[in-house]
Amino acid sequence: MTEQETREELAAVYRLVYHNGWDDLIYTHISARIPNTNTILINKFGLLFSEVTASNLVKVDIDGTVIGDGNINPAGFLVHSAIHEARPDITCAIHTHTKEGIAVSIDKRGLWPISQTAMLLMNDISYHDYRGLILDKNEKELLKNSIANKDYMIMKNHGLLTVGKSICDAFLNMRRLQNACEVQVLCDYEHAIFIEKSVIDDNQNKIRFLNSKNDIPWQALLKIVQTHYPDYKN
Repeated sequence: MTEQETREELAAVYRLVYHNGWDDLIYTHISARIPNTNTILINKFGLLFSEVTASNLVKVDIDGTVIGDGNINPAGFLVHSAIHEARPDITCAIHTHTKEGIAVSIDKRGLWPISQTAMLLMNDISYHDYRGLILDKNEKELLKNSIANKDYMIMKNHGLLTVGKSICDAFLNMRRLQNACEVQVLCDYEHAIFIEKSVIDDNQNKIRFLNSKNDIPWQALLKIVQTHYPDYKN
């Protein structure tokens, strides 16, 4: 994938997050690594997600130096630089502050295995303890340890984070995690039917097969962007 293609797909994800109402004004962030580099693309701080286009994404090296023009959210970049440093195998990272995600992040019991969507990620989720606003570089090492080899992370008292080997993988991972959180906040823990761990474990091969077909729903999602936000490639 070229840099321009990466820019276009990343801009599409910003619009999809906006379209789904998962944005938090200007305070969350999505990043993507330009293939075969240690350079990351992220949103210009101050832009609404509905304003992000391929051309106004900011290019930043892994140490936080902006290449060209644009200002970035320092706390946001600290999170993303930690994740990309810890996981050279991933292309994209998405962080959100949705109400449902924060609600689940506050629950001492974490994500409950109560829905088929939750089942898809129960064996691939980590948790990160809350220590306040992420502005301290010491937090970087803690984030690296928390994400480890997982593709889903619940940041306690804070929100959600997902990664993926491709931009579409990261978005579909966030869609699943967000969906699982939305279902959970509608349910009563004492009366919920929990999926047995043996069932979750027995379905791992099916889950891997499902994830290998992510390009099919991704093409459908791009149709939404192209219909409602045709300027995203600008």
